[in-house]
Amino acid sequence: MLKNSLVLCFLLFCSTIVAQKDSIGINYDDSELRPITISEADLKEYADNEKFNYEIKEKEHTWWDALKNWFYNVFRRFFEWLFGVGNAPAYLAVFLRMVPYLLLALLLYLIIRFFINANTRALIQANKNNNLVRLSEDERIIRSEDIEQLIKDAVATKNFRLAIRYYYLFILKLMSDKQLINWQLQKTNDDYLGELKSATLKASFAKATLLYDYIWYGGFEIKEDDYGKASTLFLNLQKNVIDNG
Repeated sequence: MLKNSLVLCFLLFCSTIVAQKDSIGINYDDSELRPITISEADLKEYADNEKFNYEIKEKEHTWWDALKNWFYNVFRRFFEWLFGVGNAPAYLAVFLRMVPYLLLALLLYLIIRFFINANTRALIQANKNNNLVRLSEDERIIRSEDIEQLIKDAVATKNFRLAIRYYYLFILKLMSDKQLINWQLQKTNDDYLGELKSATLKASFAKATLLYDYIWYGGFEIKEDDYGKASTLFLNLQKNVIDNG
């Protein structure tokens, strides 16, 4: 009797579920299907886009790659010997990140050292050359020194090259006093040549400038006979300046 009751209950349960399924409606899509047309232009847009390029290209190894790998292996073996095989990769990675900064520091050190050595050599050379008159001293000599006495002292010590130097500064001072030129430390000899109005004076000053540049900046030592000829040129130029002043 109990068995029959259980069977009856099961059948009633199943019929209830079937009834519920039948009560749920199913909708079918009966709209017309239209295929999508893909043109060559549509494909080309994606083909030209690098984001859709999944081709893997093998990079050709150059000599630079081989050199970098060689250095890497050298440092790797060194760090393995220094810190052990297990710890080497971590220390090597830190070292490689520091390499650009180390190279920059080395470059700055070499540049600074080069300029320090260059200046040191220039100072040593300046101390050895007793005939050197620094350009920064021009203004002091022209404005406050007795240049004619400096010329006599240089000739007395047979330092004829320095005498030519003083003689040229004396001519510049004389032309400035006569207001034939506007003397300024930053000006060049060509600037003064352009300020002269007299053609005769300009020609004489051009010859003296050429002689001065050749002897002083060319570093040529002159003998007493040569100085006699040069002093004659400067004396004539001095007379010409006075006449035009």
